[in-house]
Amino acid sequence: MEVAILGATGLVGQTFVRLLENHSWFKIERLVASERSKGKRYKDIAEWVSDDIGDIEVESLEDFLKNPDVDLVFSALPSSIASKVEEKLAEKIPVFSNASSHRYEDDVPILVPEVNADQLKLIEFQQEQRELEGFIVTNPNCSTAILVLSLKVLLEFGLKKVNVATMQAISGAGFKGLSALQIFDNVIPYIEKEEWKIENESRKILGFDFEISAITTRVPVSHGHTEAVFVELSEDISVEELRKAFDSFDPLKKLKLPSYAKPIVYRKIPQPKLHRELGNGMTVTVGRLEKIGERKFKYVTLGHNLVRGAAGGSILNAELAYKVGIIK
Repeated sequence: MEVAILGATGLVGQTFVRLLENHSWFKIERLVASERSKGKRYKDIAEWVSDDIGDIEVESLEDFLKNPDVDLVFSALPSSIASKVEEKLAEKIPVFSNASSHRYEDDVPILVPEVNADQLKLIEFQQEQRELEGFIVTNPNCSTAILVLSLKVLLEFGLKKVNVATMQAISGAGFKGLSALQIFDNVIPYIEKEEWKIENESRKILGFDFEISAITTRVPVSHGHTEAVFVELSEDISVEELRKAFDSFDPLKKLKLPSYAKPIVYRKIPQPKLHRELGNGMTVTVGRLEKIGERKFKYVTLGHNLVRGAAGGSILNAELAYKVGIIK
């Protein structure tokens, strides 16, 4: 299938390019960025590029919208412009979006395939409601995407309450998000709108209302978000039972999706420098699991924010939709 990447020169856009370069189902046909990048070869303006992709001439978004002749679109556009663009494209083409613009609409799934694949059913409803030939599927905020994989495991034991404190990499703020002076020798305990996103996206993805509270921080790590999680369950189980549940979680293994990797691995002390690239960046690490009271546990989880938390998650969404026949 021929695909276009919107916002191709940003951090997430370049991660899309890297992950799709030799993809067995999807072929990069068009790269779209801002007007200032129009007409330039991708290798002349991108930080990461391969020989095969580098000679593609970048198009402006305005020109692309005049003739969006591809099979599907991956959108890494800023949320400030993504909304109308994605709605226009979805009239004819499937759109897999990393932007937050449509995440909170009732007929648009926030999809994490291992967690809520059943929410693909919303696509048919969305197409009927909006009279679309295409559709919009979003992936979550990067920190939410990492968190909900472990929370999915906990549903088996009756998830009641979640408190989470994140330590998020600077790449989550984009190329120009933070100056060296701001982040060097520092921790910034505030990321705008991030806490609200974690709390509300987690509820929508898991499909029920539960108590969840988040504090988000930015730390001087290049890639990989780390999260300290405190949970209360309905069942009083042992650490060994919960550890076994994390180890055995592998719900889509039989589908053989190209980007799929075992979603959770356990390591005694998770660290982004050591573990963010596991499963080509698609595997989330869980560790430091301890019981802290009756039905209460704490643990640490981490994942690659640009892969599992962004481009890789969106590609996996498209692979699932292709595998089950929603896109053809």
